[in-house]
Amino acid sequence: MDQVQIISRGHAGYPGRLAVLADGPDPIWIAGHYSGSARAVAVVGARAASRGALDRARALGAGLSRAGVDVVSGGAFGVDAAAHEGALEAGGVTIAVLGTGIDVAYPSQHAPLYQRIVQSGGALVSQFAPGTLPRAGQFPTRNKVIAALAEVVVVVEASERSGSLYTAKAARLLGRKLAAASGSIGCDRLLIDGALPIDGADDVLAVLEGRPLAEPSPPDDPEAARLYAALDRVPRDVGDLAYRAGIAVGTCAACAIDLEMGGWAARAAGGRYVRLR
Repeated sequence: MDQVQIISRGHAGYPGRLAVLADGPDPIWIAGHYSGSARAVAVVGARAASRGALDRARALGAGLSRAGVDVVSGGAFGVDAAAHEGALEAGGVTIAVLGTGIDVAYPSQHAPLYQRIVQSGGALVSQFAPGTLPRAGQFPTRNKVIAALAEVVVVVEASERSGSLYTAKAARLLGRKLAAASGSIGCDRLLIDGALPIDGADDVLAVLEGRPLAEPSPPDDPEAARLYAALDRVPRDVGDLAYRAGIAVGTCAACAIDLEMGGWAARAAGGRYVRLR
């Protein structure tokens, strides 16, 4: 691959956001252009992502790029690729942090995507020597680099055991801001544990800039609005919420799912719900 640099810690070109880490990778390989001077947000999530998550990731990548923010992700199937694609479509800069050697396209189907990232002014970054093939143990350490290169980490969709939860954990350990979109088990648990709820790029920009998130309008549906008013930060089951809201249990269950998908509520363990905002 053309334009590959090997940069040791302490030398010019080594990313400043990695240099402050006591255990930052040394050296790193960079293909393309990475200055680290722009604001940066990591957008990560499930490989086997839903259509809604893919659309959201693509929109986030595009919206952040239009605001002059670099989009960082892991180059994987699903949410990662959608975020990169959104950034490219908006004419922005995106950074793919690889869990393989810089010269190993994984997945192989993403070789054209990696080429476009470099040609568009972005970069591929790897802490692994050229020729390194994918192994499971390399990806959690790769995810730490993703979190380190960003000011905000956004998890779009995650299962209970999603690899993107490693990125979320790294974000917390590194003191990065953590945000998530509701509607999946992994993301809902992040939200319950204090991640900031986001829907679109405007929300993420507010988090990045330290502005308060806009308060959501109550749901239009009267019964959903009653359920929303009955929610608080205590996880409650559907039966309890139906009683508090004065609606039928079946109606409450359907409304709870709608509130979760709309970003008003999150689902805790045992099918209980909490209010997000």
